[in-house]
Amino acid sequence: MLGCAVLFILLAARFQTSRAVTDGLLPNGDFKDGPKSTELNGTEIIGKYALPQWEISGFVEYIEYGHMQGDMHLIVPEGAYAVRLGNEASIKQRLHLSRGNYYAITFSAVRTCAQSEQLNVSVSPESSLVPMQTIYSSIGWDSYAWGFQAKFSKVDLVIHNPGVDEDLACGPLIDSVAIQTLYPPPLTNDNMLRNGDFEEGPYLFANVSWGVLIPPMTEDLHSPLPAWMVESLKALKYIDSNHYSVPQGKRAVELVAGRESALAQVCKL
Repeated sequence: MLGCAVLFILLAARFQTSRAVTDGLLPNGDFKDGPKSTELNGTEIIGKYALPQWEISGFVEYIEYGHMQGDMHLIVPEGAYAVRLGNEASIKQRLHLSRGNYYAITFSAVRTCAQSEQLNVSVSPESSLVPMQTIYSSIGWDSYAWGFQAKFSKVDLVIHNPGVDEDLACGPLIDSVAIQTLYPPPLTNDNMLRNGDFEEGPYLFANVSWGVLIPPMTEDLHSPLPAWMVESLKALKYIDSNHYSVPQGKRAVELVAGRESALAQVCKL
């Protein structure tokens, strides 16, 4: 009887670790579950698996809200903690997805020093460099969306800082990471355009008022805004009715780059 109980516990634990992720924050996607005190050297995380649910590589820091960097207080808008990626550092999490489905990753990030900071986001075999040169929010933080198609049922999401800076503490901060399943919108008799009301799109953080930036097509092969392509070199902003005036439905798109913004869709007449 004891052996059966042990077997049941092992099977239950195995099932828990292999279940598919659900829409919303990834497990410990807000980094509230931090390393043990023995796995920290100041703010630096010591140990490949010291950050629960994540695997780290390189110089990764665990930053608490209000941490001082010189004369500057570091703000963490979504919670109390964030991670900072130093030169060539990365965080990785194994995702269990439905092969062939489309997904969007949403994450909040801010650069701390370097003007040309960027992040490489990848889910094998796809990857893309997300530029962070232009800041759109008033507090410096922006949320970014990146779309992909799951080619395998088990994939590794990697967020990597490819930058090289003399100061390791100049890497970008990452606050929250979430996922959203994207469903290809069907054609309707009411509109020749699919997803014409923009209701289908990336995950929006409930407590964030600045929306989510959708990268141009040159940065993302699979748009996180189904049926639409950002053809301009500048990003667009995906917004919701909780924080903006949206005349119909709950979602809309803001052309934040003005004349440089271009949103397109191929439709059949």
